[in-house]
Amino acid sequence: MKFDVKLFKELAQKDFEKAWIMGKELLEPRDPNRTFPRLHFKSGTEHPLFKTIQMLRETYLSLGFDEVVNPIIVEDIHIRRQFGKEALAVLDRCFYLATLPKPNIGISQDRVELIGKIIGRMVKENELEELRNVFHLYKKGKIDGDDLSYEVARALNTNALTAIRILDEVFPEFKALKPSPLTFTLRSHMTTGWFITLSKIADELPLPIKLFSIDRCFRREQGEDATRLYSYFSASCVYVDEDVSIEEGKAVAEALLRRFGFTKFRFRPDDKNSKYYVPGTQTEVFAFHPQLVGSKTKYSDGWIEIATFGIYSPSALAEYGIEYPVMNLGLGVERLAMILHGYSDVRQMVYPYLYNGVQLDDAEIARHIRLNDVPETPTGMKMALAIVNTAKEYCNAKSPCEFLAFEGQLHGRTIRAYVVEREPNTKLCGPAFLNEIVVHKSSVYGIPRNEKYEKYFKEGISTGITYIESFAFFAARQGELAALRGEDTEVRVRVVEGLSDINLTLQENVRRFISSNGGKIDVRGPMFVTVRFEVDED
Repeated sequence: MKFDVKLFKELAQKDFEKAWIMGKELLEPRDPNRTFPRLHFKSGTEHPLFKTIQMLRETYLSLGFDEVVNPIIVEDIHIRRQFGKEALAVLDRCFYLATLPKPNIGISQDRVELIGKIIGRMVKENELEELRNVFHLYKKGKIDGDDLSYEVARALNTNALTAIRILDEVFPEFKALKPSPLTFTLRSHMTTGWFITLSKIADELPLPIKLFSIDRCFRREQGEDATRLYSYFSASCVYVDEDVSIEEGKAVAEALLRRFGFTKFRFRPDDKNSKYYVPGTQTEVFAFHPQLVGSKTKYSDGWIEIATFGIYSPSALAEYGIEYPVMNLGLGVERLAMILHGYSDVRQMVYPYLYNGVQLDDAEIARHIRLNDVPETPTGMKMALAIVNTAKEYCNAKSPCEFLAFEGQLHGRTIRAYVVEREPNTKLCGPAFLNEIVVHKSSVYGIPRNEKYEKYFKEGISTGITYIESFAFFAARQGELAALRGEDTEVRVRVVEGLSDINLTLQENVRRFISSNGGKIDVRGPMFVTVRFEVDED
């Protein structure tokens, strides 16, 4: 159930244990209709980035490349070996990893007394000795941080939450810890991983060796913007054989990109001349895609730089004992996905909820407008439909008037439903009784089907629910309950002000989306429908 965020945040700061235990109350009781197997899930929506990754995987596999996973955490010595004099420039863009040092922890008499206050008794000598041993093993790395609170609790014969409190209040050394850098980096280029992988297999697998990997790389840019992220996916492959040239790169690029609708290709020498490639082999791949022609981008002529390939330098390969030429091709998956799915800002594509906010189309809003009460018996459903038909047939009858809509057996009793209007000089139903719930441009309307509102029905999404139908379901449900009790009853709706007046409900999150996007819920209208039920004992 929905909970009070402010309350839990404040409570956790004052008493973490109490807040943690209170969380269990949110799960009870559970609506029996939301338990397995009645609870089930429908298919979800693919993220455009991972849809593109899957297409790339399938294409590489169809070209006979085997999939591998290259190391993602590498020591900086590999960058120095592969990039030579360029290493410093590359390392400047790498993320270095760091770790928290394990502190020396002393247990003074003051601390022993404070522990005693927290656990509510004097600390025993054997418990104190066991606690010292726990901290000693932690310092030596034989106890992980994940297990520390458990081991402290075991040593002091208390529970884990109390142990966390002890670590927090008695040993400030843990709060003062600062990361110490390591020589390990997050892979900034897939090439770094390829050299390590190929060093183990290049002289063992039969030639040619065709491998691909689609995985994350990490680059410390000046900042994230419309074209750059700190973390991105590289779709990279290598082709290893005794006779390899840039011709293999051209062939792979064409075969790979044709799968995505690119139809023509141009290959140009890349001026960057990375030192891990043989001079003159680093090549940019430009491809033509009809989808880009006339687009409001700098690629309106249809051509875009989409990939790069080259032949690894023997100098770099020799550092890893690799004896055969290697062609490497790579492309940024985000860039390809942006082209295929029409994005101009990589942040909006990769992190839509962070940069676009939640987006619900009219159909999604319409799907979440639900009936509150519905009949639970076949007779109740027939009664609801009869109420609708009677209201439609006699809607213009002069009042006062009364029309029998339904008579039948329910719960062992005879029940009759009448559509009634007692007030004189009016009609059986008010003018809004046939209004229909329609979603148009993120707003919800209750409107009639006429020429005035034609565009709402044409451009928007109708729920297919009219006021009289939703109200009739509610009325029939009340009729079922009346039959069960053996009592007459009457239900009516006068002027509709909101969805609940006509037995409809809308999730609060969807309401919030509508209001935050400048939409509205306007279902106001004069309905004036009354249904009376008579119940007789048989």
